[in-house]
This record gives sequence, C-alpha cells and structure tokens, in this order.
Amino acid sequence: MAYAADFNSMNRQIAGVIDKVLRGRKPADLPVEFATTFRLSINAKAANRIGLALSPHLLARADDVIE
Repeated sequence: MAYAADFNSMNRQIAGVIDKVLRGRKPADLPVEFATTFRLSINAKAANRIGLALSPHLLARADDVIE
C-alpha cells in the first residue's frame, strides 16, 4: 500500500512556478507550494499472498489496485 503525492499534479504545479520565474518574478518572492493531490495505491496480489484481507471499501477508495 502506498499513499503519496500525485506526480502529474506536482508537475503542473512546478510548471506554473517555472513560468512565473521565466516571466521575471523572483523565486524568493514566490510562496512555497505543497502537494495538494494524493493517490492511494494497493497491491492486492501481495496482500493476498501474505494472507491480508482487504475490505471492499478500502479497495473502492484506492486510486490504483494491482490485481
């Protein structure tokens, strides 16, 4: 199981910051931005191998499920 920042969303945020810098804004004047979108990935195949039962509710909430 992994819960981490969505890298596609982070890339869009980074592109926005780069655009501002290239248009003349000072990097020191820009606010610090944190990830706002996260993804939950579950490896159901590995969970089944070690005998861990996953609830259907958890699997439904996951963004990615590896069968």
